[in-house]
Amino acid sequence: MERPVVRVGVIGGGFVGTALVQLLLDPTRHAAIVDGATAPLELVGVAVRDTSKPHPGIEAALLTSDVDGLLSNDLDVLVEVAGGIEPVRTYLETALKLGVSVVTANKALIAESGTELAQLAHDNGADLFYEAAVGGAIPILRALRSSLAGERINRVMGIVNGTTNYILTKMTSGGSDYASALAEAQALGYAEADPSADVEGFDVAAKVQILSTLAFGTRLSGDEVAREGITGIRAVDVEYALRSGYVIKMLGVAERVGETGVSRRAHPAMVPARHPLASVNGPMNAVFVEGVKSGPLMWLGQGAGGEPTATAVLGDVLDAARNRVSGRHDVPFSGDTSLHYVPAGELSSVFYLSIDVLDRPGVLSDVAGIFGRHDVSIRSMDQSGFGDEARLSFLTHRALSSDVFATVEELKASASVESVGACIRVIDGVFE
Repeated sequence: MERPVVRVGVIGGGFVGTALVQLLLDPTRHAAIVDGATAPLELVGVAVRDTSKPHPGIEAALLTSDVDGLLSNDLDVLVEVAGGIEPVRTYLETALKLGVSVVTANKALIAESGTELAQLAHDNGADLFYEAAVGGAIPILRALRSSLAGERINRVMGIVNGTTNYILTKMTSGGSDYASALAEAQALGYAEADPSADVEGFDVAAKVQILSTLAFGTRLSGDEVAREGITGIRAVDVEYALRSGYVIKMLGVAERVGETGVSRRAHPAMVPARHPLASVNGPMNAVFVEGVKSGPLMWLGQGAGGEPTATAVLGDVLDAARNRVSGRHDVPFSGDTSLHYVPAGELSSVFYLSIDVLDRPGVLSDVAGIFGRHDVSIRSMDQSGFGDEARLSFLTHRALSSDVFATVEELKASASVESVGACIRVIDGVFE
């Protein structure tokens, strides 16, 4: 019996799009792809902005700049790896209304509109898959969606941005300052010319939103994610962390707070050196999941790059094709309407703070008084430098985040303080 052919179109001919085309057309993997999809896949076309520009790895006959024409070409599955919000959202909505299943790696769009797009897919008998939106080749979304679907997850915590992890690794192992580490990341292609989406935490925040949905049942609708970047971290902060038994990492965190609260955050944190996340270096990604019954679990792998990301996209294409052949589609996740967002200021944590101070009598008393007025208890203090180089570094006892933030604001206004450096959470958990 001849198997039906599943017709696939692609929007985006960059690194990921090119790598995906090569995977789809690789003759050595043809049998495995057909088995995975339960049907042969036919690549109909690849939409790019400018077909006159060279796209090595993609045959010219496949290239088109007519996205509307591609969408109307009797597709079964549309793959989007172009990025951005518009006009991509319109393209995906058009495809879904036509009953075409969509596979995307677009974390920003999914974080903002994923719930609505998933419902649109369901209403039209199609699928919406986005494994590659978080963690590149790491199959963390599939694990949360299926393998851990019956588990009550308390926390998902991950290093999900290779740019910031590379920068912090260079600052930790190589002694680089932030500016030098960023410049090296840009030279190697790990950071964009404008790195703000990465270093200011926007990329991580979008991924936290997606992880939270699959772990807890929150909506994908652009809800607030508390966000802090790594631009204020100095070499002295990294050195202090190492002396104290910690490593600074940029984390995405989604966790339960009590029975119905959920916190979603993107921020740097001091991770205990013995925690598995502390040894995840360079551009690698890792996601650490804490379940009630399963205990701690971790996924590690390439979090970006054309080929790793394309493998995750291809996995979703095979799922979508298999559903199309069998005449079914996945049902959107049920949201948990009992959940509410807990602002970061309402949570407590141990904090690290560093400040540059005037080296004169009474400074310590002034600074300690500011901590005390906001009910922030000091666990330890380290003093380094003299004169204009005097610096104080603190670890607090567990304190309410809003009290620590208020302490920072008063320190900035104090006549005894020249500048306030980093204010970094110290994570807790099963390995601390």
